[in-house]
Amino acid sequence: MSHDARARLSDLRRAFHRHPEPGWREFRTTARVVEELERIGVDEIAVGREALATDERMAVPDDDEIRPWLDRAREAGVSEDLLERTAGGHTGVVATLSQGEGPCIGLRVDLDAISIHESDEPDHRPAAAGFRSEHDGYMHACGHDAHLAIALGTIEAIKESDFEGTLRVFFQPAEEISGGGKAMAESGHLDGVDYLFALHVGLGHPTGEVVAGVEGPLAMAHLTATFEGASAHAGKAPNEGANAMQAAAAAIQNAYGIARHRDGATRVNVGKIEGGSASNVIAEEVTIEAEVRGETTALMTYARTELERVLYAAAELHDCDVAPRVISESPCVDSHPALREVVGNVAWDVDGVERVIPSEEFGVSEDATYLMRRVQESGGLASYLIVGTDHPTSHHTPTFDVDEESLGIGVDLLSEAFVELSRRRP
Repeated sequence: MSHDARARLSDLRRAFHRHPEPGWREFRTTARVVEELERIGVDEIAVGREALATDERMAVPDDDEIRPWLDRAREAGVSEDLLERTAGGHTGVVATLSQGEGPCIGLRVDLDAISIHESDEPDHRPAAAGFRSEHDGYMHACGHDAHLAIALGTIEAIKESDFEGTLRVFFQPAEEISGGGKAMAESGHLDGVDYLFALHVGLGHPTGEVVAGVEGPLAMAHLTATFEGASAHAGKAPNEGANAMQAAAAAIQNAYGIARHRDGATRVNVGKIEGGSASNVIAEEVTIEAEVRGETTALMTYARTELERVLYAAAELHDCDVAPRVISESPCVDSHPALREVVGNVAWDVDGVERVIPSEEFGVSEDATYLMRRVQESGGLASYLIVGTDHPTSHHTPTFDVDEESLGIGVDLLSEAFVELSRRRP
C-alpha cells in the first residue's frame, strides 16, 4: 500500500474519531460513509430504512434522545435527504460493489461510539494531534473508527484489484448496545452472501499480529427490570409501604447466587440501579439494568431464565410487582475453519504481519453473530477475525487509541483474502 493510501486511511480514521456518535444516532457517521462510497463509486448504496429491518431493531432510544444528534448532524451540513432517510434512529449503510461472476463476499463493520469522556491529557495522542472527540462525553474507545477506515479502504482496494464477484459491506449501527446486528441480519441484504467476515482491531493483540478467526463469543442479553411498590412515611408508617428498594436489593444479591451450569460458563451482572425519592420515603419504584452471558446461546438462555425467576421471587417477597424486559441480545456463533485457514494463509504474505494465530477464544460478546448465523443458516460460511494494533490502554477507557499502521495491514489482509476467495466457487 502506498504512502498516500496509508495517509488517507489515517485521515479517515481521525475524522470518524473526532465526531463519535452513540448507537442509533450515527447520522453524521452514516453521511460520511455515504460520501466516501460515492467517491469510490460503488454500484449500490442502501441507507437507513433501506439497510435495516425496522421492527428488528433493539435498544432504540427515545425520540428526545435521538433528536439532539439529528440536529447536530444538520448543523454540521448533513443533507436533509439523508437525514430524512435516517430519521427516527435508522442509521447504517449497506454498500455493494459488483465485479463480474463469482462469489458474494460480505464484510461487516460497526459505526457507533461509547459514552466515555475522552482524555484531554497532553500524552493522549488524539488530544495532542488535534483529533480528540468534539462530542463531550462520547468517544471511539473501542476502535470502530479504525474499522470504518479499514472497510472503506478495502472497498477501494477491491475495486482496483482483479477480484471477480460481489463485495457487500455492512456498516452496522448500535453494536455497543447490541441493537443493530439483528436488524441488519434480517434486512434481506445477506441473501446470497457466500462468505461473511467481521473484524475487530486490538483486543490485546499488538500491531503485526493477526487472529485468523475467533471461537466462543459469549451469547448475551441486556435486561431492565422495574420494581413497583407503594410509598409510605419511612418513620411514621413503614409497614404501610411496599418497598421497591428492598425488592431490588434482594434481586441483586440473589442474582449473583444463580447456580453455574455443568455445560459451560455463564456470567451475570447488575450494573445500574436507579429509583426512590428521599431517605425518609419508602421507595415506590426502582429500576435495575443487568446482563447475562453464556458460553453458548443455550447457556445464556439458562442464565436469563434464572435471572427472571430471581426478579419475580424478590418482587413477591416484598409485595411488589416487577416488569423484566430484554433490551437487546446476541447469539454465539463460531468462525468457520475454512475461512480461518484462508485468512491465516494470506496473512503471512501481508507486509507488517509478524505473527498469525490460527484461532482464539473470544470471551466477549458481539452482535455481528446475528449476521454470521444468518449466512451460515443459508449455507454460507462466516468468520470473525482480529487485526492486532498497539493500544496504550484497554478498550473502553478514556485514553484508548490505535496504532494507525494497523489500518493498512487490515486493508491488505482483507482485500487479499477476498481476492483469494473470489477464485473459488462456494
